Amino acid sequence: MVEAIETKARQRHPEKAHREDNPVQRRKPDWIRVKAPTSPVYHETRRIMRDNKLVTVCEEAACPNIGECWAKKHATMMIMGEICTRGCTFCNVATGRPDRLAPFEPTNVAQAVKTLGLEHVVVTSVDRDDLEDGGAAHFAATITAIREASPATTIEILTPDFLRKPGALEVVVAAKPDVFNHNLETVPRLYGEVRPGARYFHSLRLLSDVKRLDPSLFTKSGIMVGLGESREEVLQVMDDLRSADVDFMTIGQYLQPTPKHHAIDRFVTPDEFKEYERRAYGKGFLMVSASPLTRSSYHAGEDFARLRAARQAHLAGAA
Repeated sequence: MVEAIETKARQRHPEKAHREDNPVQRRKPDWIRVKAPTSPVYHETRRIMRDNKLVTVCEEAACPNIGECWAKKHATMMIMGEICTRGCTFCNVATGRPDRLAPFEPTNVAQAVKTLGLEHVVVTSVDRDDLEDGGAAHFAATITAIREASPATTIEILTPDFLRKPGALEVVVAAKPDVFNHNLETVPRLYGEVRPGARYFHSLRLLSDVKRLDPSLFTKSGIMVGLGESREEVLQVMDDLRSADVDFMTIGQYLQPTPKHHAIDRFVTPDEFKEYERRAYGKGFLMVSASPLTRSSYHAGEDFARLRAARQAHLAGAA
């Protein structure tokens, strides 16, 4: 069984083949365990994705919440293919040379949103460093297609960093998603190991620029814990995000996909997550989601409603 997992990891992640194996902690604490998906609605959601030839980050990133979310017809669409040009050591998405963009993908995503009857949709993507605009125009086209097919659906995007892609951010912001999410993923000290190819302060600047370009957009970012960060470093990330005027922060437990990925340093306890949530609210975030199973898109629809209500309450209090 272990040999099969290692072979699959080498095939999916050739860029990690040279890395020494990190033992995968098979036994997880009770608070991190989830049930296998069995719901009929889960299978119906899966069928709709297949019929529209769509990729979801739920599957590609091996999200532990897929059973719960798909049973509620919640899914995060992953556009621009399933092969990423980056090789982050935490990520289970395949790395390599991506295929050409599918020209009808924005329409297919929009049709799936309409068929599922989604009130809120999350659209993310792989990194596409091979494209001149990093895929910005494709994001914009997808937002526009969803608006036309399902006008009442609110749209959240989770974008790459558009590093060295001048003008790309402006194209995406001009399409007016409701929520602009870009994850920092970890603390700056761990970037060289965990997120090679990315730049912490570039990502912070990206989030700040979204608010500069369109203050009406909600901004969101998240990190994983259990990678080797300290409590003080997490609190500093909170301060950095608030300095960029980010509205919503997510914090979740890192789970190691294969022996070739970054090792889990430790499992952070539910009480520690509650303390992170308390501290983050104290720093001024409108919304915070901090729990072992929190992921960027987990409960995104419900959280968006709460986020919008929190802004309205804040504005009313400031009046």
